[in-house]
Amino acid sequence: MWISLAAVVFYLLATGMLVRAVAQDQVSASRAWLWPALAGVALHGLYHLLVAWRTPGGPDMHFFSALSLVGLGMAAMTTAVGAQGRMAGLGVLSFPLAAALLMVYHLYGHEPSPGLDWRLQLHAWMALLAYATLAIAALLAVMLWAQERALRRREFHAWLRALPPLTELEELLFRTISVGFLLLTATLLTGVLFVENLFAQHLIHKTVLSVLSWLAFGALLIGRWRYGWRGNKAVRWTLTAMALLLLAFFGSKFVLELVLERAS
Repeated sequence: MWISLAAVVFYLLATGMLVRAVAQDQVSASRAWLWPALAGVALHGLYHLLVAWRTPGGPDMHFFSALSLVGLGMAAMTTAVGAQGRMAGLGVLSFPLAAALLMVYHLYGHEPSPGLDWRLQLHAWMALLAYATLAIAALLAVMLWAQERALRRREFHAWLRALPPLTELEELLFRTISVGFLLLTATLLTGVLFVENLFAQHLIHKTVLSVLSWLAFGALLIGRWRYGWRGNKAVRWTLTAMALLLLAFFGSKFVLELVLERAS
């Protein structure tokens, strides 16, 4: 219990420091938030390791555990990028989200997972990493939309100054999407190679929605390269593709595990 609570406290402490830095227009200069963020990420990861060690079967990959792991990945990537002086303000969104998902997982409880061989575990971990990366891309898309909207209305808020220039934020968005697209491609490939019946009844909707999301992200990257897509068009494509991906994995897991009470 104390590990999860300590992680939440450190996440919220890092968030508070970032909010204060944004209000004082000192995000690029201040690094005080980095240490509680690192502590939060480390304790978050330790919590999952202890659960995996104490829980029979394979690693816990059930609905709330998967959500918490995605939150961990988002927090870790935000910390890594922010430590380099870019997009530290993203932690204002990702750190409290990671804290909330960890606490929900802790309060919901843990369930033993069926034993999975290394191939299926590789597929599952690739999927979670892809979802975390593309979730960061979705947050960047929202921030890009908010920044463009504020600039068009000539509303120069303190949080706007905390963001990088519009072109740099857009470049970071597409770099993140590119990495996430590669990870999603690897996820689909490992699914084809390692999942015995990818089109089984309880996997068909997940497979179709994942492929649709992959096509949407791929079309966005081609549109960016070939036609220079940017701005609101890039935001709409990113959020649509991410919505499909959320439905594919977490939507199906929610229905199967929490509504129908079946293993997914």
